[in-house]
Amino acid sequence: MDQTAGASSPHLDESEQGQAATHASPRALVLHEIVRAEGEEGLRRKPSALAWSALAAGLSMGFSFLTEALLRASLPDAPWRHSVESFGYSTGFVIVILGRQQLFTESTLTAVLPVLTRRDAVTLGACLRLWGIALAANIIGAWIFAALLTIPGVFRPDVGGAMASLAGETVQSPFLPVFCLAVFAGWLIAMMVWLLPSARSARLLTVLLITYVVSLGHLSHIIAGSVEAAYAVLTGAASMRGFGVSFLLPTLLGNTLGGVALVALLNHAAIAPEIQETLAAGKT
Repeated sequence: MDQTAGASSPHLDESEQGQAATHASPRALVLHEIVRAEGEEGLRRKPSALAWSALAAGLSMGFSFLTEALLRASLPDAPWRHSVESFGYSTGFVIVILGRQQLFTESTLTAVLPVLTRRDAVTLGACLRLWGIALAANIIGAWIFAALLTIPGVFRPDVGGAMASLAGETVQSPFLPVFCLAVFAGWLIAMMVWLLPSARSARLLTVLLITYVVSLGHLSHIIAGSVEAAYAVLTGAASMRGFGVSFLLPTLLGNTLGGVALVALLNHAAIAPEIQETLAAGKT
């Protein structure tokens, strides 16, 4: 059902037709254009604005790691603990998404739709520029937050132990499993961005639900995980090589593939015929 549902219904008066149209879900083409317009806006932003927004996002994502550790420290070591502490993982995503900060994994959808629509080198170059700035600034922000967490005496010893155990889990898995888990994470985060325009008043619930699943499944996210992996490096539990090879590379590849191939390409392909029909109608 699209936004015009009920507009011509003989069973409704004029005001009721307006109510029906207001409450109907937008059709796929409308969702595509909302997300594409957001991507176009991002591609037009100045590099300095992108960098500051992405730095803020990297810092904000640190609260996912911190809140999850705080919950782990306050819960008994029981089989259900992970199911509860995973709610803390959503904190950083809520701050970043509702605060409109620039997160790399969101741009695997938003910045790609203009490229798929225009199909020119200029748009592709702008997309790659956005990706590079967002990723670099996100990771810098993640490292800064991780460094702040290592200041002695700031948190209780049990919280420090919880952060150490969470960080250790991030850098100890082999390449292929991390890559596969990252594909699912990139898929879910990009799908969340696609869903948000139709979520309306349920935006917060949508973010909480999707990111909770990411944490519950131990799915690898390049920015949230960078805080954890950076903490492991800064506390001596992992090496920089481990950070790059065991976490950064497989997670980056998996998140990008999940966002671009499984969400951007498929969702664009589903409405590409409608776009072509609209363009053809405009030329006649």
